[in-house]
Amino acid sequence: MKTFLIAMVAVFGFASTVEAQVTTEQPTLRTIQSNGIRMRIAEMGTGPLVLLVHGWPESWYSWRHQLPALAKAGYHAVAPDMRGYGKSDKPAAVEDYDIQHVTADLVGILDALGERQAILIGHDWGAIVTWQAMLLHPQRFTALVAMSVPYSGRGERSIIQNLQATLGDNFYYILYFQEPGVAEKEFDADPRGILSRLYLSPDSPREAPTITDRKRAAGGWIPRMGAPKGLPSWLTQADLDYYVNEFKEAGFRGGINYYRNFHRNWETTPQLADKKIEAPVLFIAGDKDVVIRGATAEALRASMKPVVPDLRDVKLIANTGHWVQQERPAETNAAVLEFLRSIKR
Repeated sequence: MKTFLIAMVAVFGFASTVEAQVTTEQPTLRTIQSNGIRMRIAEMGTGPLVLLVHGWPESWYSWRHQLPALAKAGYHAVAPDMRGYGKSDKPAAVEDYDIQHVTADLVGILDALGERQAILIGHDWGAIVTWQAMLLHPQRFTALVAMSVPYSGRGERSIIQNLQATLGDNFYYILYFQEPGVAEKEFDADPRGILSRLYLSPDSPREAPTITDRKRAAGGWIPRMGAPKGLPSWLTQADLDYYVNEFKEAGFRGGINYYRNFHRNWETTPQLADKKIEAPVLFIAGDKDVVIRGATAEALRASMKPVVPDLRDVKLIANTGHWVQQERPAETNAAVLEFLRSIKR
């Protein structure tokens, strides 16, 4: 990976459609047209298409351990910078990040690559997008590996309505993100501060937070999270620097706009109320991931099975947090490849 970072540094100064053509052991970065915007993709291998969709606040780089494993197993692995991130376009309007746009971006990638169908893998917000892509474009996507964020159907109210009713004027990051221009101003001023506090393991040592007041009025998010006392074992300084440099250039507004569409997404998809995902699905998460809130594999399976009838398995990786494919790449890759082999039979 170090040689790949050096190669990227060498080529990033040139405005070219193809950013890096490196060895066959590393991904190629290039720009394609998809759904009316330019998207940067990282790709490796040949064979059936597997599309890897990152979450917040990440980039194609979040899949650096999965791309070569999938390529070696005989797949064409493609990881885009989603709209608003990295070197992909960043439309100005908040509504340009709604679920219709971001799922259509995935379809557009297939079209740009000349593919009729693909398998999806999504983590964090990428899981949200890929769950919805399976529902909105079932003819284009044949299977799904969702990571960290489960799906149990369309709620009676949007997540924003639920959070507002539950939390009131207390701080919660998703509600903080609804405030126009506020969160991105905080994060753009200190990208290393926010990223270094988020990219940690559950047991990573931290300093004490400087804001402990639960009320939103007490301040933003960075000071509510203790500064890390060091990097987790799965993240090198070069890895963190790459992420930081990407967000220094791209800013945080695009990624935060996904959150600003939570309510709009719910309002504009009433047709999904009783719709099921019929394709094969694997769910993977770290057992310490805060998103699943301590749920067991059995509880997750029970919550998803009514709307995901072909849920093949729920894999909870022990002593692992939210960044599962980066924290435990070997275990994650093994689970993904086992699933892919099962659906080929």
